[in-house]
Amino acid sequence: MTKLFDVRKVRKHHSIMATSKVTKRQSRHNRIRAKVSGTPERPRLAVFRSNKAIYVQIIDDVAAHTLAATDTRQSKAKTQLERAKETGAIIAKLAKDKGIESVVFDRGGFLYAGSIKALAEGAREGGLTF
Repeated sequence: MTKLFDVRKVRKHHSIMATSKVTKRQSRHNRIRAKVSGTPERPRLAVFRSNKAIYVQIIDDVAAHTLAATDTRQSKAKTQLERAKETGAIIAKLAKDKGIESVVFDRGGFLYAGSIKALAEGAREGGLTF
């Protein structure tokens, strides 16, 4: 009798793939992007968080065009939460200058907490609705 595969090796390989933080975030982002799309009337507010900064773009997915963009590197605030909130206000001002009142929020697979939440609150306080 021959053994077709070693169950321990399959489980070990599978568990390594499933626990990667990047892989989990990308799968969450794919689920979000299947439902969220930006239109000319209501573009997408896309967020990406790296270890150093948070990047924000307002994107019209129909025309595949970035309408406005900014990041936390331009802020002089002390804490990450303050920088995120200030960046949210800046992107809201840029959107208002382009005549954009309402957007669809795309958190990029990141959990809606901490700096992502602060950025969203700053954008809402700046006048964007989502």
